[in-house]
Amino acid sequence: MEKSKDRLAVIENIKKNISENKLNSKVEIGDPEITEDFFKKRVQNYDIFKRNPINKIKNIITRKIVDNYVEMFNSDTEIVGLENLEKVDTGAIITSNHFSPQDSTPITYAIKKINKYNKLNIVITETNLAMEGHLGFIMNNFNMIPLSINKEYTEKKFMPAIQKLLKRKHLILIYPEQEMWFNYRKVRNLKPGAYHIAAKYKVPIIPCFIEMQEKDGQYEDNGFNKLKYTLHIMPPIFPDEHKSLKENKDFMRQKDYELKKDAYEKAYGKELTYDFTDEDIAGFVEKEKVKV
Repeated sequence: MEKSKDRLAVIENIKKNISENKLNSKVEIGDPEITEDFFKKRVQNYDIFKRNPINKIKNIITRKIVDNYVEMFNSDTEIVGLENLEKVDTGAIITSNHFSPQDSTPITYAIKKINKYNKLNIVITETNLAMEGHLGFIMNNFNMIPLSINKEYTEKKFMPAIQKLLKRKHLILIYPEQEMWFNYRKVRNLKPGAYHIAAKYKVPIIPCFIEMQEKDGQYEDNGFNKLKYTLHIMPPIFPDEHKSLKENKDFMRQKDYELKKDAYEKAYGKELTYDFTDEDIAGFVEKEKVKV
């Protein structure tokens, strides 16, 4: 995945989708396909609450691994607006931009600072369970909630699990942009699922936006600039008891987009448009250094 030639192909996919106004479409290459057998064995039977003793042990090990990695990966990450996270004392849906397999770590880093690490869950697409190696181990054993296109699974397992976790005052991270776009700086269209959940279960949205800036003269092995993150946590958006589910869903979704748009424009000092330039891909500003 991290090979630079693959990243260049993904950037071309991003350009293509922007030109076609498809801001939530898949751009990654080589993602695994989910077979019916895999769905039944790995997705449908995923132990969300880690009731199985072996899964519980694996979860404890994974959380320690993630804990250490989060501290190391975010050694220079800045957090703006931590008080907005602290003021929420119920279950909540956290939303953020989605640009990297590691983009949950700044949010995890912030949640650790308010001592709610054990209350964090992350919604992932079912294909992530098919990942291999260390990342695959984490996807299968951390506090993940797989999301599937299977309607029966969504209604009978996914939504009841979400409801139960929110009642337990968990913080659930959902990426409403849907697909991951490698190092893409801009806010994209927000799909309605996260806001439907927040409106249905009467919990707030905690809007987040992760800013990426290049570290001068520091490069990854593939030639992309190393990045410094700033996590912007905006004021929570609460559902209005006088609005219908649909009204709340639409309101929260629109407000979240406006807050993310404002955070983007302040972070980068420019108006949000969807005209593509190489600077839209963080770390790609000196593309001649990228190795192929």
